[in-house]
This record gives sequence, structure tokens and C-alpha cells, in this order.
Amino acid sequence: MAAHPLSSVTVTATNATHKLSILRRHFCTQKYASNPITHFGHQHLLRNASVNVDIQRRLLVLPLHVFTVDASGHLLQDAGASLLVVAGAYALVSGFDNLTQRQIIEQNLSRKLVHIFSGLLYMGCWPIFSTSTEARYFAALVPLLNCLRLLVHGFSLVTNEDLIKSVTREGKPEELLKGPLYYVLMLIICSIFFWRDTPIGVVSLSMMCGGDGIADIMGRRFGTHKIPYNKHKSWVGSISMFIVGFLISIGLLYYFSKFGYFELDQVRTIERVAVVAMAATVVESLPAKGGIDDNISVPLVSMVTAYLSFGLQP
Repeated sequence: MAAHPLSSVTVTATNATHKLSILRRHFCTQKYASNPITHFGHQHLLRNASVNVDIQRRLLVLPLHVFTVDASGHLLQDAGASLLVVAGAYALVSGFDNLTQRQIIEQNLSRKLVHIFSGLLYMGCWPIFSTSTEARYFAALVPLLNCLRLLVHGFSLVTNEDLIKSVTREGKPEELLKGPLYYVLMLIICSIFFWRDTPIGVVSLSMMCGGDGIADIMGRRFGTHKIPYNKHKSWVGSISMFIVGFLISIGLLYYFSKFGYFELDQVRTIERVAVVAMAATVVESLPAKGGIDDNISVPLVSMVTAYLSFGLQP
């Protein structure tokens, strides 16, 4: 039988359609490749969502371990910093004692140099402590240990002649319970309540350590012209206290500002520090007989004046 002409056309069309389907499978994208909103696509999105939730839950647990590591790191840093500062303070006092024993410097000069440098170096070490909220308490441990030592030797529970000679005027153990004890108590107060992120403690300790210390040194050597209302104080001593206390305060404020603890306006900072230095100098020049010790009056007045000048936030 002869083939029907339409049958050959049909076979040809079928073959062509089959070939196109093969080509489409290889070269064309699937129907839902770009927008897979199908039943399978919804299941896929839900499965991914559940996986993401599980990952987020795990991430919520991770910070606990991270915080634990950070806390232990801060603890080690602060403990190490405290030990380092204690060792430095001991080396400082021992060094001046050695100079005194070798008669390189006088006993009174050695005592005042310890008064100046021990507090300033202690404060200068604050940046080596961590950023944790407990860092200030670790720093306060250093003067606290010194406080306990002064109490033990001041009440003559233990005898230490070298300590008594290095920090007292007349070499009596009970003197340890006055000026030296007040000194370390102010270090503790400023460390805890006015830490390195406010200028108040910095300026107060600068005036107590540097300003008051240099006033005694200069007054004893060059203080021939006495202040009219206090014959035990001299103009040289008071002027030296104002200048040196002012310069040390400015220097330490910018030292801490470089670490980013606070920002300072140059002109206003100079004006405010000058006011604090003047108030502390006037208080130091007042008659001390029967009054408050300079290691209490000078830092307290400096704190109040600095608080009024700077405020809690600079």
C-alpha cells in the first residue's frame, strides 16, 4: 500500500518536537528556577527557616562562652596589673630608701619624693587595667594593701624601722596613722569613685601628690618670705604648688585623654584646672595647727572644685 502523504508529515513533526524537547532540557532553565513558589519551594523555605532558627539559637549560646573568656581575660589582666603596680611601688620606696642610706639625698627630701611619685606613678598605671567594671577595685587593692600595712605598723603590731623612717617626720609609729594613712585613703577613694573616665580624681590626686609635695620641698629651701596669715608657709611654696600642681594636672588629663577615656576642650580645661589649683593652694596655705591634715583638705577641696568645674562628665 502506498504511504499517505500526511503520515510522513506527522512523523516529521513528531521527530522535530522530540528533538526540541531534548534541546530545551539542556539549554533552557526550568520553569520555577527564578521564582520557586511551588509546594516544594514552600517546603524548602520552611526547612531553611528552621535551620536558621536553630543556628540563631546556637549563636545565642555562644556569647556565654565568649563572655566567660572575656571575664577570665579581664581577671588575669587586672590581677597582673595589680601585682605589677605593687612591685613598682615597692621598688620606688626601696630605691629612695637606698639613696637615703647612702646619704645621696636627705631623709625629708626622700619622704616628699615618695609622696610625689608614688601617687602619680600609681595613677599613671591606671590604663594598664582592663575595661571591665571591676578594674577600679583591682587598682584600689594596691593602696588598700599599703593601708593595711600602715595600720599594722602604726599600732605597733609589727615593727618596721625602715618604713617609719621613710614616710614619717619624727620617726614615730603613730605618725603612720595620720598623714600617710590619709594619703592612701584618698588614693582608694579616687580610684573607686573617680576612676580614669572623669577628670575629677585625676586633678585631685595631682594636687595632693604633686602640688602639695612640691610646696613642702620648695618652701623648706627657699621659703624666706612667709605668708602673712601663716608663718609656717611661704610664698615660694604656695606659688610652686599652684604651678606644679597645675602642670601635672594638665599633663595627666591629656595623658588619659589620649587613651580615649574622655575628651577635653583645651581652653576650658586650662581654665578649670587653674581654678582647682588655686582653691587647693589657698587651702594648703591655711594654718594647719589643730586643723585638717593637708592630705585630706587638699584632695577634698580639689574634688569639690573639680566637680563644680568639670561635672561628672567632662
